[in-house]
Amino acid sequence: MQAALSQRFIVFVLLLYFLSGLSSLAYEVLWVRMLSLVFGVSIFGVVITVAVFMAGLGLGSMFAVKRLRLHRHPLKYFAILECCVALSSLIIPFLFHTIDQWLVGLAPAVPLYVWYSLQFSVVGIILFIPAFLMGVGFPLILKVFDNTPVSLGLIYGLNTLGAAIGALLPLVLLPVLGWMYSLVFVAVIGLSVAASAFFAARRFVAPSASDVASGDSASTQLPSLRLLVAYTGIGSAALILEIGWTRLFGMIFLRTEYVLAIILSIFLVGIGLGSVLARYLRRDFWYSLLPFVVSGFAIAGLWFLPSVSSWIDLSQFDSLFEALVMQGLIIASITLPVTLVFGAWLPLFCHRCGATKIGGAWLYGVNSVGAAFGALIAGFVLIPVVGTNATIVIAAALLLLFSWVWVANKWILWLTPLFVLLSFPVLHMPAVHEIMPDVYAGTQDVYRYEDAVSISHVIERDDGQRLLLADLRRMDASSDPISVESQKNQARLPLLLHPKPTSILFLGLGTGISASGVLVYPDLQATAVELSMGAILSAESWFKPVNGGVMDYINVVRDDAKHFLISDSHLYDVIVGDLFHPDLVGRSALLSRQQFERVRNRLSDDGIFVQWLALNQFETASLDIILRTFREVYPNAVMFLDAFRLALVGPKSNSPSATAVLDNLSRLALSNKQAATGNETPWTWLGRYWGPITTDVGVIQDEWAPQIEFRLPGARYNGELDLVKLLAHMLRQRPHVKQAAIDLLVSDIDFAVFERAYVATELAHRSWLALLQQKNQEGQRLLKLAYQANPKDRWIGFAIADASLASYDSNRPVGLSEREVLQSVLKIRPDHVEALKRLWQLALNEGDSEQARRYYAQLAKLSPLDGFLRQ
Repeated sequence: MQAALSQRFIVFVLLLYFLSGLSSLAYEVLWVRMLSLVFGVSIFGVVITVAVFMAGLGLGSMFAVKRLRLHRHPLKYFAILECCVALSSLIIPFLFHTIDQWLVGLAPAVPLYVWYSLQFSVVGIILFIPAFLMGVGFPLILKVFDNTPVSLGLIYGLNTLGAAIGALLPLVLLPVLGWMYSLVFVAVIGLSVAASAFFAARRFVAPSASDVASGDSASTQLPSLRLLVAYTGIGSAALILEIGWTRLFGMIFLRTEYVLAIILSIFLVGIGLGSVLARYLRRDFWYSLLPFVVSGFAIAGLWFLPSVSSWIDLSQFDSLFEALVMQGLIIASITLPVTLVFGAWLPLFCHRCGATKIGGAWLYGVNSVGAAFGALIAGFVLIPVVGTNATIVIAAALLLLFSWVWVANKWILWLTPLFVLLSFPVLHMPAVHEIMPDVYAGTQDVYRYEDAVSISHVIERDDGQRLLLADLRRMDASSDPISVESQKNQARLPLLLHPKPTSILFLGLGTGISASGVLVYPDLQATAVELSMGAILSAESWFKPVNGGVMDYINVVRDDAKHFLISDSHLYDVIVGDLFHPDLVGRSALLSRQQFERVRNRLSDDGIFVQWLALNQFETASLDIILRTFREVYPNAVMFLDAFRLALVGPKSNSPSATAVLDNLSRLALSNKQAATGNETPWTWLGRYWGPITTDVGVIQDEWAPQIEFRLPGARYNGELDLVKLLAHMLRQRPHVKQAAIDLLVSDIDFAVFERAYVATELAHRSWLALLQQKNQEGQRLLKLAYQANPKDRWIGFAIADASLASYDSNRPVGLSEREVLQSVLKIRPDHVEALKRLWQLALNEGDSEQARRYYAQLAKLSPLDGFLRQ
């Protein structure tokens, strides 16, 4: 028999297992990050990683527990496993890169769902191996402490507490080291654990098989089949709850990768603490009460969701760290009571059924396998079918149901009707204005569509205008007239720059308003690729009044942009990259070198790709990274700036020119020509030219070495997302008008009109910069000069008109009636909705029904969803 282990040795091995848990969960979070790049949809990465991770842990534990009696050197085997896990984690990125290339080649031959299935299968097999090895390690460590007073609860608890720290570790490493070096850092921790375990293994030899056989049979007593089945169900319900929480909190808190790390950490803190505290909860009373505690708190979290979200919506944080801490505390207050019970159950069940550490390994194994099944069911069945809220309610109900197996005091079952009553009101997600009252106060939900990809909301403001939201935090588009024109411009500019476009591809559909810019080109073949079914259905119905019914004229393909670009064999004259939020998980891959190359491969010989960016979503360093990346793929790339939306124009061969724009418009009828420019002029659009991309040499955005997603979240909180700095940065890059004329091949005859438009654009942006800097007098002076230079510019005209109306409302100058002021506003901008509304009201008040009818007709055309018209 083995001599008693020293206290120092016990502490040392427990520390190793603590660090093993730390590295294991750090791997998991980093794998999620990697899979988000592969799939492009973060929830897929979460579900697959968690499912494979838990399946590997569970099956590894059950595989090893059958062979424990044959192992006399568990620490040595544990060291080998830790070493293999670390090395395999370092190899996985390169393996994934190779497989990704294989899948790219396979994509043209298979539909999207088959392609995703292949990805899931290959990813699952690869990640299963290190996860399985991690699972094998648990029984090996239990074997070390088999004949010691160290409890299973303490071992399990310390490992999970280490895992809780490991889940948070990537939040510190990723912004500093990036993805690959973060993985190397964690692998070094794993290799250090392996080396230390090898060192400790020289001092430890487990009892032989004959020693075990002659010992107490209780040491190998296993839980009953009934308890194993119930605990498998508990694991499944627990992960359904975790996936539901991740989806829910990922919308109202931070990006999914941060939320996953925080939820995992809190989940594991609760399990670790609950496991350690289980020794104090062995009375029958606790066996009966804990199931209702865990289910009740899961439901209570949904009741508090509007209050929590409202607090987040109204809170101001000075740094990303502060936001993570404060929001993490909120998540902890909702989830920690539940996870404490999860942690207590394993040692409690072992105590209840008389099983010791070997039985605990079996329970751990079946629970983890059940958890893997629960993750898949939650991500790919429950959330798409019944929604996130209902998924959480189902998880709470399953926890209660499977817990009845060990309820000792049957009287407590009378609490079940109360659970049912509390569940029904929170089965559905609250209205958007309840979740985010500061941003969306006064709105009402008119449509919601939820699937595995995202949650699409269509909400209506009190003025009748509609907004399309994706996962609450992203406002994709609005139906108000100014927004409609901005969205149409995303198609107008690319189509103007091509000399004779015959086909166009939109990467992203949204509301369909951007795509409606194609309607003025009668022979144009238009295609849009959109993954969100909610967006497609919204464009077909809820935004039809403002998108011109474009869905009847455009071919919409429901697909992932990456898969579509590598599987579609067509070439397009124009490809448009839609606006999106680049700091969301997976979205930055759409601004990567690989994505730009995939687009280039789908361009015809004289094709043009235009990627739109919203300046207010970037700071200068991140913007320069994207500009540098774009220029690497499109060496002749240039920029145009439409108000605060930057267009990166990537020609496959010929650079954009004034000649191409004028030739293009000459083919159109007069009415279509005016619509193609948005009732501006071709020179107004050419005047928005911002020159070639001239950033210095430096890092680029690569799918496998991403940059901006680690910069932008911090920039959001530390004040770097400063439009003043960014606009000043852009103004410094703009070429002189003479150089711009040379770049665009403007003839000497047309130089004067081009110069006026070009100067007007610069004066307008310098005006907006002055206004942002609170230099109101200077801003208004520059704006007037801009209007004098080019009164046809929409944004300049609206700025002047708005200023005139605001000046009248605040000062009420003597000698001018309201009608005269409003009519002067319409002279500047005949499509000024607010001026038309007020003139309509004046006509109604004066009984001039004919004039009121004319104003009404104009308003109905400009703003068909305006609630003012419904009155």
